[in-house]
Amino acid sequence: MTKDIDLKRRSFLKLTSTMGGGLILGFNLLSACEDIAVEKIVSAALPKDWFTINTFIKIGETGLVTILSPNPEIGQNVKTSMPMIVAEELDARWEDVVVEQAPLSDGFTRQVAGGSQSIRKGWDSLRNAGATAKQMLINAAAKRWEVDAKTLTATDGMIKNENGNTLSYGELAAEAATLEVPTDITLKAPSEYKIIGHSKVNVDINNIITGKPLFGIDTKEEGMVYAASIRPPAFGMELVNYDDSAAREVDGVIDVIRYADHKIAVLANNTWVAFKAKALVKANWKAVGTLESTSDHDAKLNALLDKKSAEPRRNDGDVDKAFKVADKVVERVYEAPFLPHNCLEPMNFFAKMEGGKLICKGPIQTPAWAQNRIADITKVPKEDISIMMTRMGGGFGRRLYGDFSDEAAEIAHKTGKSIQLMFSREDDMSSGTYRPASKYKIKAAIKEGEITAYHLTEACFNGNMFDSIPNYFPAGSIENMRVDTNTEKSNITTGAWRAPYTNFLAYAEQSFFDEMAQELAMDPVDLRIKLFEKAKANQDAGYEYDPERAIGVTKLAAEKAGWGKQGKDVHLGLSVYFSHNTHVAEVAEVQMTDDGPVIKKVTAAVDCGIVVNPYAAQNQVEGGIVDGIGHAMFGNFMLENGKAKSKNFNSYRMIRMHESPEIAVHFVKSEKSPTGLGEPSLPPVGGAIANALYKATGKRLYKQPFVNESELLG
Repeated sequence: MTKDIDLKRRSFLKLTSTMGGGLILGFNLLSACEDIAVEKIVSAALPKDWFTINTFIKIGETGLVTILSPNPEIGQNVKTSMPMIVAEELDARWEDVVVEQAPLSDGFTRQVAGGSQSIRKGWDSLRNAGATAKQMLINAAAKRWEVDAKTLTATDGMIKNENGNTLSYGELAAEAATLEVPTDITLKAPSEYKIIGHSKVNVDINNIITGKPLFGIDTKEEGMVYAASIRPPAFGMELVNYDDSAAREVDGVIDVIRYADHKIAVLANNTWVAFKAKALVKANWKAVGTLESTSDHDAKLNALLDKKSAEPRRNDGDVDKAFKVADKVVERVYEAPFLPHNCLEPMNFFAKMEGGKLICKGPIQTPAWAQNRIADITKVPKEDISIMMTRMGGGFGRRLYGDFSDEAAEIAHKTGKSIQLMFSREDDMSSGTYRPASKYKIKAAIKEGEITAYHLTEACFNGNMFDSIPNYFPAGSIENMRVDTNTEKSNITTGAWRAPYTNFLAYAEQSFFDEMAQELAMDPVDLRIKLFEKAKANQDAGYEYDPERAIGVTKLAAEKAGWGKQGKDVHLGLSVYFSHNTHVAEVAEVQMTDDGPVIKKVTAAVDCGIVVNPYAAQNQVEGGIVDGIGHAMFGNFMLENGKAKSKNFNSYRMIRMHESPEIAVHFVKSEKSPTGLGEPSLPPVGGAIANALYKATGKRLYKQPFVNESELLG
């Protein structure tokens, strides 16, 4: 249990970090927490009593430390890495740390898994949490010994005085929890780190490999029923009426209800029954909007490419004038389809009404957004809605949008039952949220051997690139640069997909610059470095990347890949990209075989600042590269009359294990604050592959997936 000690003496203090993360030290937050389940082997015995030191930390009298991980875990390893940061500044032994997933709480800020920002945004607040707790323990020891706290040191869960006497954190926890929260704390220098920068195994790994219930889909409670929903069969349709008589005759069916105006839910005692009965419901639908098809989308995007937006997103110099006087103008169009997310764990969510409160649990990347939406839908006060986050079997942006959490909550509220809503794979692929189809037209001017103008035009559905993206490369490196964005509304549900917009734009841009290198008779590495050097000399141009760091990863990737030293049968392609505050360069190696070109290896150089957990960081980069290869090569999602043509993996091509190349990852050593890592390795790989495939086949690729572009790649 958690001890509440002398609440009258406690202070509540909000520390706002320079990164905007913030930290609330609220000592009674965890007073109702159940005893923890230890998820890893620890050196200390489980304590009988826990003492809450701050929102992130509980310490037992045995010295065992519980650290709450605030952010959703979608496979990016924050449930391990965030507590590592706290433990480092706390000066606890990692062997004495147990990690718990925190619920949604006002005690934490930005409990979001998205944009590769968990570590970056939490860096200061997590360190402050650990350092503040350590100082409270030091102050408790100073009080007991009646000495100046400045004369004491803390290390490995022990406080030591000048005489060599020691007190453990466990011995001091009860007293430390009664003290005022200090505002004068000292953070460690990177040279002092003993946990950060050293690989730690995923705290859930034993439970994952032994099949313990960690994921939302594992949720089970006594009295719980399963819900399977029937949604419109096509985007642009709504429910008229339905006949559920046959479904109700299936043994195990509990109820069939209409909800959200145009959806039907079948409630049953297991998923098999729910899915079986769902297929027996006879529903009538009507079209209330356009039933869109891929051919329609293609024509609409082409029309948008010829438009200049009323307000360009970036407009340096005079591109029109530069094009008029150019020696040569190069123009290319790049195309990408809609894509589903295809998380391994289909969408699911648990919700129940209990004592007028709505208790929710499941795999959600944005729990606070979900809480707000659920309050609006059910009219249950926000403060009476709790949300517990589970581990997720993939997120990739799909679980930013809580349609599944909203549906579960509405069904639970409407029926008064404990509901576990389950999507089938077909539900997920045909009624999902997709990466929008898009096209990019890139036009550049060459004058006297220099690139003098660059014009990027985006055509996209349901919105355009983020405001920051026009400030990425090549901003600052080309005097005349314009970025236009045009959008068309679609009733196909679209949203963020791993590395939004840049997942495709990076391929288009980096493929284009390889062509520019060829036009200028330059080595692709040399051209990029030349452009980065120009940006360095033009620091007032208002760009967001760091040219020096971009040069660093470019040179490192080229060196490690053996650029310019490869054999005649080895074809290398380079791509360099900045996204989510991180610089990544990748070199793809393609070799020709009797069956065509094969991607043999990808070498990646990454500058993400301090690497918190090297083992996990490498996994993140490797995963992003494999994901990027698979979708650039094979991902194709088409619609006809508002319906998805692929509803399961038998008709949707994904990368296979034998198609994953060798991957070599090299991190730039740095003492800069950490930046994003879950997404930045994905955008560059499409361009690297396309450029290497050109070297191998002589064919430029302008449309994803690449398998549709060339028989050589079939």
